[in-house]
Amino acid sequence: MAEFPSKISTQTSSAGVSNSTTLTWKCISLDVGFVKSPSGILMILEIVLGLLVWALIADSHYQHVPAYGWVMFVAVFCWIATVILFVLLLLHLHFKFNMVPWDLVLFIYNLAAATLYITGFITCAAAVQSAYTTTDYNKRAAASFFACLVMLGYGASSFFSFQTWRGFPTNAATNQAAGSPNA
Repeated sequence: MAEFPSKISTQTSSAGVSNSTTLTWKCISLDVGFVKSPSGILMILEIVLGLLVWALIADSHYQHVPAYGWVMFVAVFCWIATVILFVLLLLHLHFKFNMVPWDLVLFIYNLAAATLYITGFITCAAAVQSAYTTTDYNKRAAASFFACLVMLGYGASSFFSFQTWRGFPTNAATNQAAGSPNA
C-alpha cells in the first residue's frame, strides 16, 4: 500500500479546448483571447459606440424632447449592462457562477439589447428634426447613425450567441484531431 500513491498519474483537463491566452491571479484569470474573438470584438464595438450614442444625446438639449428620454435610457442601460458582461467574461468571473446558463443568458441579453436599440434608433432618427440649433441637429443625427451601428452590433452578437447556445455543428474528424472532448 505504501507504493500506491507513487504509481498513480494524475492529469487535469479543462471542459473545453481553448487557444486563448490566460493570465491567472489568485482567483481571477484574464482571458486575452476573448478580446480577439468575434464576441469580444463586438462587445468592445458596442461599448465604444454605445458610449458615443449617449454622450452625443446628453450633450444636446434633449430635455425638451420626451422621446430622447427613451433613447437615453436604452443607450445608458445597454452600455452599463454590456460593460458588466464584458468584465465578467474577460476576467472569467462567469465561471464562479456555474449554475447560470451563460450561453442562454448572453443570447437573451443580446436579443433584448438589439430590440431595445431598434426602438431607440427609430425614436432617435424620428426626433432629429426637433433640434433647436444646427449643433443639436448634428449631434442627434450622429447619435442616430451610431445607434444604428450599435443595433447592428447587437444583432451580430445575437447571431453568434445563438450559435454558441445551440452548439455550432462541427466536423467530428476535426474535433478528434484537435483533441476536443466533444468528439
